[in-house]
Amino acid sequence: MRIALLEDEQEQALNVRTILSDHGHACDAYATGQSFLSATLHRSYDLLILDWQIPDMTGIDVLRSLRAQLNWPIPVLFLTQRDSEADIVQALDAGADDYLSKPARPAELIARIHALARRSHPDSERETLRYGPFEINTQKRTIVLRGEPLTLTDKDYDLTLFLFQNQGRLLTREMLLERVWGLTRDINTRTVDTHMSRLRRRLGLNPENGFRIKTIYQRGYRLEAMQSGDAPGDDQDNTRAANA
Repeated sequence: MRIALLEDEQEQALNVRTILSDHGHACDAYATGQSFLSATLHRSYDLLILDWQIPDMTGIDVLRSLRAQLNWPIPVLFLTQRDSEADIVQALDAGADDYLSKPARPAELIARIHALARRSHPDSERETLRYGPFEINTQKRTIVLRGEPLTLTDKDYDLTLFLFQNQGRLLTREMLLERVWGLTRDINTRTVDTHMSRLRRRLGLNPENGFRIKTIYQRGYRLEAMQSGDAPGDDQDNTRAANA
């Protein structure tokens, strides 16, 4: 998983990053609330870890801002020295999914992260997934639309599955390249654009089938369920000021 950590103490941040790295997770650490908010609103993460006491604002303020601005219910774990019942209740009421006191015990931290990941993707271990008229068999790696099998390449299948499992979530081109293609550096994001254009046609993403891939200007893509009255169009989001 890709995890964003809000922690202003360098030694604590290094400790958490080491624990996560040892268990195969990538972690970016931020020391201020503003830098953390900017990163999480413009990059794609699977889980967030927040400290409470940071220099420019509180972790609670950061969490409330995130919940108000993100359109995807990303899992959030508080990791902090504050451990009173009132603090825990306040964090959970503000939108945290779990709460852990410092110092982090490695096995417990990883167990809680994995539990949050399972809850955020409850269908990840099922063999047959259904999204509207689409049926995905994860064992046979097949996708059927209204009873008709679709002809897709292996990468098209991987990309489709990832899109449906992250429906409603902004997925940056870099994240898609990393998750679907396994590329992390010196990459050409046109690869993603080409596949997305082809996937729109092959999957029949239109009002009749209930889904569309929306292009978010200068950021990436989002698979959305279409509501009645939505215009099919080019699915290009041109609200540049909001997404810059």
